[in-house]
Amino acid sequence: MKRFSLLTLNFMSHQVKKDFSVISFSICCFALLGSTLIHAKESESYQYEKLPPPRTLTQEQAKVAEANYKKYCILCHGENRQGHVNDHAPSLRSQSLFQSGVPHAVLRAMSFGREGTPMGGYLDEIGGPMSLDEVWNLTYWLFEKSGAERVKLSTEPVHGDIQLGEKVYQKECASCHGKKGEGITAPALGNQSALAHNTDEFIRYAIRHGRQDTPMPAFENKLSSTEIDNITAFIRSRGKDWTMKTTVLKQLPTPDKYIINPQGDNPKFKLQDGLYVSSEDLNNALVKKQRMVLLDTRVTSVWQRVHIEGAIPLPYYADVAEVVKDIPKDVQIIAYCSCPRAAADSIIHQLRSMGYKNTATLYEGIFGWMNFGYPVMHGEISE
Repeated sequence: MKRFSLLTLNFMSHQVKKDFSVISFSICCFALLGSTLIHAKESESYQYEKLPPPRTLTQEQAKVAEANYKKYCILCHGENRQGHVNDHAPSLRSQSLFQSGVPHAVLRAMSFGREGTPMGGYLDEIGGPMSLDEVWNLTYWLFEKSGAERVKLSTEPVHGDIQLGEKVYQKECASCHGKKGEGITAPALGNQSALAHNTDEFIRYAIRHGRQDTPMPAFENKLSSTEIDNITAFIRSRGKDWTMKTTVLKQLPTPDKYIINPQGDNPKFKLQDGLYVSSEDLNNALVKKQRMVLLDTRVTSVWQRVHIEGAIPLPYYADVAEVVKDIPKDVQIIAYCSCPRAAADSIIHQLRSMGYKNTATLYEGIFGWMNFGYPVMHGEISE
């Protein structure tokens, strides 16, 4: 009886172990299946519906668009659309940008510019040099050159934890995009106009897939979907921090107003490298009401948004000789842009070749000027 009991117990013990192994195996399989389903579900959220390409440009439209790119965009975005030639202008050949950004995310930035960045608006309705058709065609030309295949993005908001998103953002993004999304060596993500023009899904797509041909990596295999949503929510939240106070100037300066303080003395600047004047020295000269001409060499639309008081718009692509023909060659001329120097340098070199030797470029550009707290104006061009 005792022996039978021991055998019975041994058998029961073995059976329990066997059953437990089966149960454990089943649980593991279920867990693996569940994990697979979860990952499958998450991967499904990464799938985007493909869209047909936009209309194809005619040979003549493509020719004009390419010419406009070379005239207006090459200075900062580069001959091969590689970006970061001046002022960290983004690449315009990144496939992920044109997969998700055509037409409006590209078209609107080109048309209306980016407030608080060197990117001006090139649409003639706001003072730029291109018609609406030309802006559309340049957008499509860039798309065709990229070789991208468009995807359809949701217009629904992306919900996430802003505080958790900020923590991940500060770790992964701030070194390039700035602690508050202001932009350092990469585009300003907290820019009001960018946030107004771009959907949450456009932002999330860029984080997931990166930007080819730029330092921006794809985070889809580094961060979880939740973390990417949180960062997206944090970037969306930055818009409220961008404000600008300016005084309204309702009329474009006329030729008889080009010279600031015409009765004052010419400033005696000590130029760095024989070319550059500092914001501090320029501001001191303006406070002393010294005689000079200020040239804003950006596209005219951004002169309207903000400029140094008394500056006249002379875009880097303008006919310089025609604009300055009534300005005496003895007056001090200072040019500035946002780059902070590329467009202004281009104008100053042209002026010096024409005999205007008393010339200089504002070293820090207008955004450096504003960062020092020096005053600016807002302009409205009247017909």
